[in-house]
Amino acid sequence: MTKSIKEVFAEKKKVFIPFITAGDPNLDITEQLIYAMEKAGAGIIEIGIPFSDPIAEGLVIQAADARALQAGTKIDGIFAMLKKVRKNSQVPIVFLTYINPIYRYGRDKFFKHCQETQVNGVIVPDVPFEEKAIIADYCTKYGVEPISLIAPTSEQRIKMLAKEAKGYIYIVSSLGVTGVRKNISTNISAIVQQIKEVTDVPAAVGFGIATPEQAGSMAKISDGAIVGSAIVKIVAQFGENCIQPVAEYTKKMCEAVTKTIK
Repeated sequence: MTKSIKEVFAEKKKVFIPFITAGDPNLDITEQLIYAMEKAGAGIIEIGIPFSDPIAEGLVIQAADARALQAGTKIDGIFAMLKKVRKNSQVPIVFLTYINPIYRYGRDKFFKHCQETQVNGVIVPDVPFEEKAIIADYCTKYGVEPISLIAPTSEQRIKMLAKEAKGYIYIVSSLGVTGVRKNISTNISAIVQQIKEVTDVPAAVGFGIATPEQAGSMAKISDGAIVGSAIVKIVAQFGENCIQPVAEYTKKMCEAVTKTIK
C-alpha cells in the first residue's frame, strides 16, 4: 500500500519534493525517474500532466509540456504508467494539473482513476479557494487530497487557506511563474508562522529553488522544499539519458533538506 503524505512527513520530518512532467521525454523515462528519485530520497513526487496552456509555468516547464504533448502523452497513458509504478513503488504521488484537462477527461473519471492508481493528491493552480467546490467533492469521494497553494500575495487569506488545507501546503516563494531564481526575498518565515498558528498540516516551499543551499534554507524554516524547473532542465539537457543526472541531483537536494532536521 502506498504511504500517505502524512506518514512521509511524520517519518522524514523534512521532505524533498521533486517535480517532473509526465511524458518528457516519454512515459517510460517518467516511470524510471520516479523509481530513481524515490531511491535517491524523495519523500513525495509531483507529476505534471502536460497541458497546452499552463498559466502558472515558466518557459522551462512550458517547453517540457510541449515536448510531452508532441510525444503523444495522454492522461490515459499517464494512468497506465502509474499502474506499473504502483507494482514497484510506495512513494506518494501528487498530480499538478489544470482544471481544463480534468473537465475534458471527466471529473468523476479522473479522480476515480487517481484512486485506482493511488495518486495521493492533486494541485490545480487555476482553481481559486472560492471555487474549490468544483473538485472538492470528487477529492473526498475518491480519497485524493487537494493541495493548497499559498502565495506572498495571499496576505489576510493565509490563515483561511491554511485552516482548510489537506496533505501539505505548497508555499509559493516568489511572485510570477515557475522558474529558477538566484535569490528568494519573500519573508517565508512570516508565512509559515501564520500557517502554524492554525494548522499542523505540513508546509513546503517551492518556486525558484534550484541549489542545495536554497533547499536547505527553505527547509530550515518550513517542512520541506519543492523543486521543478531545475529538474526539468536536467531532463531537457540529457533527454533519455537523464535518469542518472536527475538521481544525483535529487540525492544532493535530499541531503541538504535532511541536514536541517533539529
